[in-house]
Amino acid sequence: MKKVYLSDSGPKVSEAIYGFWRWENLDQTTAKMEQIINLCLELGINTFDHADIYGDFTIEEHFGKIISNKSFKREDIVLFSKCGIRKSSNGKVYYFDNSRNYIVKSVDNSLKNLKTDYLDIFLLNQSDFLADPEQTAMALAEVVNSGKVKHIGVANFTAFQHRLLASYLTIPIVTNHIELNLMNISAIEDGRLDFIKQSFSKPLAWAPLAGGEILDGKEGKSAVLKTKLEAVGKKYDANVEQTAVAWLMQLGTLPIIGSLSEARIRNAASASEIKLSREDWYDIYQTCLAS
Repeated sequence: MKKVYLSDSGPKVSEAIYGFWRWENLDQTTAKMEQIINLCLELGINTFDHADIYGDFTIEEHFGKIISNKSFKREDIVLFSKCGIRKSSNGKVYYFDNSRNYIVKSVDNSLKNLKTDYLDIFLLNQSDFLADPEQTAMALAEVVNSGKVKHIGVANFTAFQHRLLASYLTIPIVTNHIELNLMNISAIEDGRLDFIKQSFSKPLAWAPLAGGEILDGKEGKSAVLKTKLEAVGKKYDANVEQTAVAWLMQLGTLPIIGSLSEARIRNAASASEIKLSREDWYDIYQTCLAS
């Protein structure tokens, strides 16, 4: 798999990224994670996406154990983490926090849990309506200037939220981590995708298969899309998953894979080799619009 620059200021990442959003703290989590990481590295996926909150604040520690075991070299991977979503003490309320203290503390905690001296990218996970954008920008500059973070990004920001934060920064925002798939193309329609590209960056697309809904294709829009993807995929000797991910890649996005299935990870990785014709790409797009 090729490595590409995420933005004009870096870093270089794999065309597909592996993310731990759907992982939970289960028995043998560390062993399973090590197996998945080694498979990804074998396939050329060297970029891994975390957040402090994943697995109820447990998943980063499992990854850190694997780094400590030296199963692979830190310099051979690109490591992301995020903060911004918090949970109340009673566990009933999720809320957003882009405050300076929380950002700095979260970066330190992620470095400790992941057993690393730096994050390649640190992203704000959701925009906090109550935050002072100037203070948020100063906190991001602080973690970069300290060497704890190489690059910064955002996740699930609108184009206006992205632009607002960028206006307070002298360092670039290198990506926006957005939901984008054939069941949800709102990022194309509302300008987020265009704004990310205008910023000389590539978007990260989470839920590239709509949480498996496209693969299931049992009824309604998902069934129509699955039928179309099967028809188009035959031209390229590709299955539904490969075709759907290839469609996203040709849009200039980097899909985030979250499956624990080896077959599905291999499908997503091999999608980078499929180049749909313009006619076929728009055929799928128009099916999406009409469904």
